[in-house]
Amino acid sequence: MSDNEFKAAAKRLAEDVYEKELLRLQSEFVKLQEWVRETGTRVVVIFEGRDAAGKGGVIKRITEYLSPRSVRVVALPAPTERERGEWYFQRYVAHLPSRGEITLFDRSWYNRAGVEKVMGFCTPEEHAQFLKQAPVFEQLLIDDGILLRKYWFSVSQDEQLRRFRKRRNDPLRQWKLSPMDIEALRRWDDYSQARDEMMAHTDTASSPWYLVESEVKTHARLNMMAHLLESIPYRDVERKKVDLPKKPIVTGFYERPDRSLFRYVDDYAATLLDDE
Repeated sequence: MSDNEFKAAAKRLAEDVYEKELLRLQSEFVKLQEWVRETGTRVVVIFEGRDAAGKGGVIKRITEYLSPRSVRVVALPAPTERERGEWYFQRYVAHLPSRGEITLFDRSWYNRAGVEKVMGFCTPEEHAQFLKQAPVFEQLLIDDGILLRKYWFSVSQDEQLRRFRKRRNDPLRQWKLSPMDIEALRRWDDYSQARDEMMAHTDTASSPWYLVESEVKTHARLNMMAHLLESIPYRDVERKKVDLPKKPIVTGFYERPDRSLFRYVDDYAATLLDDE
């Protein structure tokens, strides 16, 4: 990031401006979802970047008002022993979208070019083979009609460390901080070199990488969301109007059983009212 970009990042959007624009973009994602369902389009979006770069935050905002039946977030754990014996891309293929679906990969097959490469979880031969196969694999997806978008979230060393410290001191977020994250701090340059090598082999004309500056999370969210929407030629889909009755329909033949026959959840909320 240049000095000018850092200065621009320091000028943060007012919270009300951010919230208003976020809601507008989220409404556009609802339109995108309906267009995808209507047309049978398949969309794959890859979110990559360093730990604490803001990938999870933007995924959360994108999916907040979307249907989990149409839009799925895939965040795979470490491969099992059986999966290690498969073709590397095989377990990711199982999560590709069907007609009318969107799949968001919170980290993806690019684990092999990042953490596996840096931490020695794959051999040099496996890494080299991945760099050779990834563009071919992605071209097959594109040739089959999948809309593929790849985003790399970029964050500085200082900002990453600040976010790690914030996680460490927050009981609700401590689970996000792992020994692997600490090791990543020590291997910053190794990760940088691995990323550069990955980009050199997989940033192609048909499947380019888009870099998202993520020093300011709110700006990164809006930037990425707006870019993704602009990259897909979706349109408004007319939805059939649902007519609802003006008041509940009562038939008169049903009589509800006595409440004592059911096990109700205790009214925990009422105890909070008593404490006020």
